[in-house]
Amino acid sequence: MKAILSVYDKTGLTDFARGLVELGFEIYSTGGTRKALDSAGVAVHSVSDLTGFPEIMDGRVKTLHPGVHAGILANRAIPAHMEQLAEQGLEPIDLVAVNLYPFAATVARPGVSVADAIENIDIGGPTMIRAAAKNHESVLVVVSPDDYGRVLDGLRQGAVPISVRRQLAATAYAHTAAYDSDIAAYTRDLEPAEGWPRQYAIAGTRAQELRYGENPHQAAALYRVGAGGLGMASAEQLQGIELSYNNIVDLDAAWELVQDLPRPGAAIIKHTNPCGAATAGSIADAYQLAYECDTTSAFGGIVALNQDCDEETARRISTIFVEAVAAPGFSPGALELFATKKKLRVLKVAAAPPSPVVKVVSGGFLVQSPDAGIEERSGMRSVGRRQPTEAEWEQMLLAWSVVKHVKSNAIVLAQDGAAVGVGAGQMSRVESVQLAAQRAGARAAGSVLASDAFFPMTDGVEAAADAGITAIIQPGGSVKDAEVLEVADDRGLAMVYTGRRHFRH
Repeated sequence: MKAILSVYDKTGLTDFARGLVELGFEIYSTGGTRKALDSAGVAVHSVSDLTGFPEIMDGRVKTLHPGVHAGILANRAIPAHMEQLAEQGLEPIDLVAVNLYPFAATVARPGVSVADAIENIDIGGPTMIRAAAKNHESVLVVVSPDDYGRVLDGLRQGAVPISVRRQLAATAYAHTAAYDSDIAAYTRDLEPAEGWPRQYAIAGTRAQELRYGENPHQAAALYRVGAGGLGMASAEQLQGIELSYNNIVDLDAAWELVQDLPRPGAAIIKHTNPCGAATAGSIADAYQLAYECDTTSAFGGIVALNQDCDEETARRISTIFVEAVAAPGFSPGALELFATKKKLRVLKVAAAPPSPVVKVVSGGFLVQSPDAGIEERSGMRSVGRRQPTEAEWEQMLLAWSVVKHVKSNAIVLAQDGAAVGVGAGQMSRVESVQLAAQRAGARAAGSVLASDAFFPMTDGVEAAADAGITAIIQPGGSVKDAEVLEVADDRGLAMVYTGRRHFRH
């Protein structure tokens, strides 16, 4: 029996190879894998012994040869295949263990050139994997060290069941698909074309199996896209119990929101909607203002900070129960305080650039560009009879930064550097205004209002005026803009159009 081993991830490689040798396999290998096995004292042959041909073109051509692929692809159930092997002096190959250098990690290296990236595209490895996966009834294909143990166990018992062989083949195809997806993304980004590509590939590497999904009866896992290291999928959990699906979704929502806030900024999320968001002179005060937006809903929420968490901020957060805290970093004093709350999840996160948004629908998926960035004041228009004061402008810009992160129909009231009322996910915009005003209570008076989309009727502006709101920022663009503005002028509200809406579904 013959096996080809050529792996980037050398976890468990030596023990696996020794197990195969004990079972009577001859091991053939290339490059670094061969050196690693040879250094460990495992009997190993060069793939050139199978091909009768040396590696050429700096290793570009070493396994692309009938001496390798005929042995892998020969269908044992077809006598003519086996006869042709014998006629050519070739033998069957029974096991292929190959995994590929992570291309995404290559292109993520600082200063990597296009030529270096292209040179790191593996051709022979994926070809061997796909060939073995195609012929999986006869050839074992192993691309993950996680499968070494069960392959050896099956061989020791006399045979690896067809069910396991098919599972290994599926894993192999996913491995090459993910690899090709990374290459496709890199080359697509080199010279972006207008419009969306005809075919869109996306793949990820499992980072974590989760206890369950949105509900206990749903299974779930977290997958990391690309080289990792950035964003919520690569967050470093410093303490606390295992993250749940809902925790990760809420953490990501909170993290995205604070990236849009001026620094220092803080946000508290409940079910992907902010129940508090604020900016202040210190991160501790920013958190305090965010908490005071809705002290009831903050209980059991998710906290995100856009600056390192210091001891004072940690002390204030620790006065209530929260599920998790995310920040770029934590002071030793903050970590010492949080350590007294054993279940609290503490995550260190590095900001990631915005990426396309993918949403699965029945039978397919939607992809859209990210709703990145916040409009500049210079591009906005004050259209009302009364011009906003500088204080109102400051609060409107804050409210506008927050409202884009609230489920539509979305309304945010802001005052003194903090959101004071949030109306989220209502079927009519006036109900969102009423809900935000109700949440704000007495703080609605003198606040400003941000609406993620235009007002289709005048009732929303009338409700805002009744609550004591003094200025409104909204996209504009309704056929009833003139009527809406007339109500605002009559009630003394300033009105600003941004020219862009921020629906969030």
